[in-house]
Amino acid sequence: MLLLRYCLTVSASMAIAFPVMAQVVAPASDAPTPSPVNPTGSNSGEGIAPFESEGNTPQPSAPVSDPLTPTRDTPTPSRVNPTGTNSGEEITPFESEGNEPQPAMLPVSDPLTPYPNFLNPSGNLLNFPTQPSEVETTVRQPITLDEAIALALQNNKGLQASRLVLEQQQANLEAQRAALFPTLSTDFTFSRDSNEQTSLDAQGNLQTGNTSTNAQGNLQLGYDIYSGGERAARITQAELQVRQQRLEVERISEQTRFDATDRYYLLQNADAQVAIAQASVEDTTQSLRDARLLEQAGLGTRFDVLRAEGDLATANEALTRRISEQRTARRQLANVVSVGQHVELTAANEINPAGTWPSSLEETIVRAYKNRAELEQQLVQGEIREQDRYIAMSQVIPRVDFVARYGYQDDFDDETEVLENYSFLARIRWTFFDGGRAFAQARQANRQIDEANTEFARQRGDIRVQVEQAFFELIANRENISSTRVNVARFEEALRLARLRFQAGVGTQTDVINAQRDLADARGRFLDAVIGYNRSLNSLQRAVSNVPDDRLFELR
Repeated sequence: MLLLRYCLTVSASMAIAFPVMAQVVAPASDAPTPSPVNPTGSNSGEGIAPFESEGNTPQPSAPVSDPLTPTRDTPTPSRVNPTGTNSGEEITPFESEGNEPQPAMLPVSDPLTPYPNFLNPSGNLLNFPTQPSEVETTVRQPITLDEAIALALQNNKGLQASRLVLEQQQANLEAQRAALFPTLSTDFTFSRDSNEQTSLDAQGNLQTGNTSTNAQGNLQLGYDIYSGGERAARITQAELQVRQQRLEVERISEQTRFDATDRYYLLQNADAQVAIAQASVEDTTQSLRDARLLEQAGLGTRFDVLRAEGDLATANEALTRRISEQRTARRQLANVVSVGQHVELTAANEINPAGTWPSSLEETIVRAYKNRAELEQQLVQGEIREQDRYIAMSQVIPRVDFVARYGYQDDFDDETEVLENYSFLARIRWTFFDGGRAFAQARQANRQIDEANTEFARQRGDIRVQVEQAFFELIANRENISSTRVNVARFEEALRLARLRFQAGVGTQTDVINAQRDLADARGRFLDAVIGYNRSLNSLQRAVSNVPDDRLFELR
């Protein structure tokens, strides 16, 4: 009996490793290859080997109807190798789902250009698609993170609107500075009058009607010598408004960079989640194959097969959800960077830790206080309200203005010479009483100054919380990268041993299932640590702003 049991076990093991398994169908794919994860934390650009599924998964030449077949087309995974080595294994591109036409894959842009020109949206801002073909995705383009940021800074509608407001404020400043110059105006009137009535003069002679042609013109020069401080206050206020709007452009630029980067990392996360889900499908497929072979050899039970089939169905359901999340993440990135209606974006960068943060927590908080445009905006807002107070009080301060006028009149039908006149006027105006309006407006401006100061203090506290939260998350994720990488290797080895025990008849299907779930959780935790690290670093850069040289952000 022992010899027979050993022979059956060896036969089952050989059948498992045999490459021809026509009953098992390899899932196809409909999405681009997810970005591989580099668990070593290096930025060398070296690709990381995909997740290695336990055992050898045979690839049949044609699909066969079988419970092992996934319920929908799924992508070939790019998985995490916790050893940090490159297996040299190429990642297969995503295949089309059924006979559904797929978007064209276009080449990556030339290095001399920040991104391909065809990614830009239509120049018609009022474009309103009315046909399905106008919103059909026909181009699938992989882009790098730098290209995504460049696209966002170029095409983001909120940033474009902010720049237009800046141009309006600059035009308003020019209008206010015009008050520094005198005004010069003129008017000219030309008339021809005809009187056809007849009359008798004193001597009884008959007088016929007469005709006159007149020309009259006026020229006026005016200048406000002293406006009670209103002119200077309005010019200063316009300058401050330009300054404030520039800070708003800076703020929106930083937010746009943050949003594009964050969405890019979320897309990378969605790609890797698809890979992890696909790896789970392959692992459960292997377990179901083992359970069936052991049942055929008399060493397993129908219960083990049914349980493995249920686990495979659950893994396929999870994969379906991950693919849906991946498609949503692509569209969200496309919306942030404002590409054309026909473009679908995919992530071209590998998943690597994005870098390190060189400053301590205290230094980071001080840098954030110095760099954040929001704090400077509140200080400028207080100065703007101070100018409102000056403008209000100028209404009850004496004003001096000067006016010079010159006029002429000429009747071309008589012999009278041109009549000329001129005048010079210096005028002082003083409103003694306006019902308390000026002082009420001044008090209102004072309260608005206090409001700006209060908002400054509130935002200062919020900025510190943002910096500390991002800093602490960055440290936690950095430490978790190392620990979760080791755990992936441990659970891969545990799954391998559980399968060997099950194939030898000394282990149970439950041990294999638990090992599979532990491995899937470990891979997910490792991915969360890497993506979480990158997102925390992005949040920290946003909380500080103007990284790395403390100047207005520009794509470098």
